[in-house]
Amino acid sequence: MSGGHGLFDRWRGRPAAAVAAPQASVPAAVGLQLWLDDKGRVLRLGGPLRSALALPAQSAARVQDYVQAHSLLVLEGEPADWQAQPLDLDFRTANGSTLHTRGWLLAQGEDWLLQLFDVGDLLQQRQQGQDARRQQQLARQVGAALRDCSLERLPRVAAEQLQRLAWHWRMGWAALLLRTPGGWQTFARDASSVPWADDARLSAVLDRLPSGRVLCSAEFPALQVLCPTHALYVVGHAQQHQAQAWLLCADEGGQARPEAAPLLLDAMAEPLLARLAGDRLQASQQRLDNVQGLLGAGWWEWSLHEPYLHLAPGLAASFGVSAQLALPAWWALLHPADREAAQLAFEALQREGCSLQLCVRLQAASLRWYRICGDVHGQGQQRRLQGFMLDISDIKAQEQQARAAHARLDNLIASSPAVIYIQRYDAGALQAEFFSASLQPLLGWTPAADLQPAHWVHPDDQALWLQRTRDLLREGQVRSRYRLRDAQGIYHWVLDEARLLRDDLGLPVEAVGIWLDVTEATLAAERVRESEERYRVLVEDSPAMICRYRPDLTVLFGNRPLADYLECRPDQLPGSDLGQWMSPAQREAFSQRLAGLTPQQPVSSAEICLELPGREHAWWVWSDRGLFDEQGRLLEVQAVGRDNTALRRSQQQLLQSAKMATLGEMATGLAHEINQPLNVMRMAVVNALKRLENGDVQVEYLQDKLRRIDAQVLRASKVVDHMRVFGRRSEVEQQLFEPWQAVEGAVSLLADGLAGKGVALNLGPALSGCPVRGHADQLEQVLINLVVNARDALLGRREADPQLRPWIAVEAEPVADGVRLQVRDNAGGIDPRLLERIFEPFFTTKPSGVGTGLGLSVSGGIIEGMGGLLSAHNGAEGACFVIELPVQSIS
Repeated sequence: MSGGHGLFDRWRGRPAAAVAAPQASVPAAVGLQLWLDDKGRVLRLGGPLRSALALPAQSAARVQDYVQAHSLLVLEGEPADWQAQPLDLDFRTANGSTLHTRGWLLAQGEDWLLQLFDVGDLLQQRQQGQDARRQQQLARQVGAALRDCSLERLPRVAAEQLQRLAWHWRMGWAALLLRTPGGWQTFARDASSVPWADDARLSAVLDRLPSGRVLCSAEFPALQVLCPTHALYVVGHAQQHQAQAWLLCADEGGQARPEAAPLLLDAMAEPLLARLAGDRLQASQQRLDNVQGLLGAGWWEWSLHEPYLHLAPGLAASFGVSAQLALPAWWALLHPADREAAQLAFEALQREGCSLQLCVRLQAASLRWYRICGDVHGQGQQRRLQGFMLDISDIKAQEQQARAAHARLDNLIASSPAVIYIQRYDAGALQAEFFSASLQPLLGWTPAADLQPAHWVHPDDQALWLQRTRDLLREGQVRSRYRLRDAQGIYHWVLDEARLLRDDLGLPVEAVGIWLDVTEATLAAERVRESEERYRVLVEDSPAMICRYRPDLTVLFGNRPLADYLECRPDQLPGSDLGQWMSPAQREAFSQRLAGLTPQQPVSSAEICLELPGREHAWWVWSDRGLFDEQGRLLEVQAVGRDNTALRRSQQQLLQSAKMATLGEMATGLAHEINQPLNVMRMAVVNALKRLENGDVQVEYLQDKLRRIDAQVLRASKVVDHMRVFGRRSEVEQQLFEPWQAVEGAVSLLADGLAGKGVALNLGPALSGCPVRGHADQLEQVLINLVVNARDALLGRREADPQLRPWIAVEAEPVADGVRLQVRDNAGGIDPRLLERIFEPFFTTKPSGVGTGLGLSVSGGIIEGMGGLLSAHNGAEGACFVIELPVQSIS
């Protein structure tokens, strides 16, 4: 091949006109020779390279059948057209490769000789040079991209360049791993996924691989495990003989070319590691500066032969001086009290070269304490003192505060009634070791190590003292109370609080405790306990019902009388609902009354009605007092109650008696009211019998008589029914009703009787829409009493004045927030001297034996029970009784 190359080189230097060789000259058998006819058919082959060709199947093959397809463009036309130009032809070889040749065509008589030489090594060198230039250019671009991007975009740019390299190498995926204190971690990867879940899996494998060359997974089984389906290539980048980065890529298509991977990895890893190291250095320096700034600390340096010091920039800025400070200026910064000691210490450093430890005060913007430390380094002219300054003002301030606190504590202990003591643990026992000076003013004993407090304990409290020691050794702390004898033989109650201190192994070392004189507090507590016991007995044995409850009526406490009334035990009362023994209306009224309590008016009183277990209704007079917090919210209520049932029942009996007395007084009128319909019925029956005896009976006549009898029976029935209803006891609970209903009821009982006695009853317009709360029959009783009293007064006056035309007027009208009922007459009025007494019990103006004197008194009580007022005054013609009642809402 070397001879062929030389001949080719000589031919390449010939001019184009000399390409055609003489017809008779035949070149030596070098390279590859093909004899062709004028149609381009190969007549024979010659030269050393002929054995490498792949022969076509046909016998009369043309030269085009020997070359690759892309060489057919060179061989267009006939052989005569190929002269005077170099021919670059690629032949197919028997082993499937390509033979790269260059040559020319020579005329050989009527035939042609195609002389060719092998130029594959030249093309390979040129391709390698081009690839090297491309690799270098790509390396420069990758390095420039990583150096020029910002630190925040560095991971993204690294991933983009890694993807670019993977495409250049025809790799399926690529990943870049960097060394960290925790092992190898993935810094960048292309868009494809990698076969491992975390980087910890790679650390053991990568630490055993050599760096500097391309490694294939086929050579290392550990790599084959990571990527069993594809070939895995690994390249390492080393700095200072240690791998700092690894590039991993996989050949998924079988066309990977990672030959230049070390060069490109170095171009990528060197700027990347430099940027990361610089960032870590900058962050470390920034953290150091921040820490020094927060601590008020910094470095300093003094070359012993120079007249000035070098200070850290932050430290110099805090002092308000330059970073290079002359020694006189440095001495001026020191507090005068510390200046001489500092100068002596620096002179000793120059003379002896020892270490420096000094605490001084610097007076810059403010006076602050600094600890200065340093060591001497170097020899001769290179000797210098390097050190560190730390702001210890806070420590000094704390030390000063601690000294002041210790002094205050010593003064406090010396003057307080508390005694601090220490007991040393020795062989399972606690021995007294120290007592504070306050022992003498408290107990009269002089502090001494041989004192044993067990000898001062009261005989009755010896068991407490022994139990205190056992609890202290077992639990590590104790709190107890017992009596100690002083030097005068007087016993004092002391509160003992002690804690056991242990060493690192948990073994007891000593016990530290305090005695506090609580004699007065103990005696006061005993007096309070005795007082509480007396008050408890007083509350429990009181006949009154005493309890405490929340605003929602949940009982907190109740004494025995209350529990007896409610048929339960006292311990069952807490948590029960006080409102469960009230009707809904009573509970609502009770809650509204509690809602009206205020810190200014915390007390209220009322009569409540309860439905006790197994009994009828009971009435209690109930007094409440509310307890409030700072915001004025009601927290709880304290109440005292007494049973008013007997008095209430007596009042009911009195009302019923008054009602029955009223019925007795109305007996004559009621007899007339019933006799009149009976007489009418009797006459109707007599007339009907006469007609029947005479045989003159007409159906219409009998029907008329029977209807008259039926009407009179209905009239008498209504009178009797109303008398029966009126005579009943009133309901327990008050109800809403229209006051005009009571007017109509009273009129139905009295109208005929008044008419029979010649007294006119004048009724005003009916009133509706003004409901009141109470008992309708009781209001009717009041109206009947007033009307009957007016009737008696009118009849008495008519005896003296027969010309009098007596009348009674009953009227109703609405007023502001209420309704007003008036009963007036023309009997001449009441003696003004008696107006103030007419509502007194048993007072009457009637003759002896007539009336009970309770009518107006009972009537006044009924109206007051309804929340109203009954009053009387004299009008133009007679007395006027006024009933004023509050109107209630129906909702």
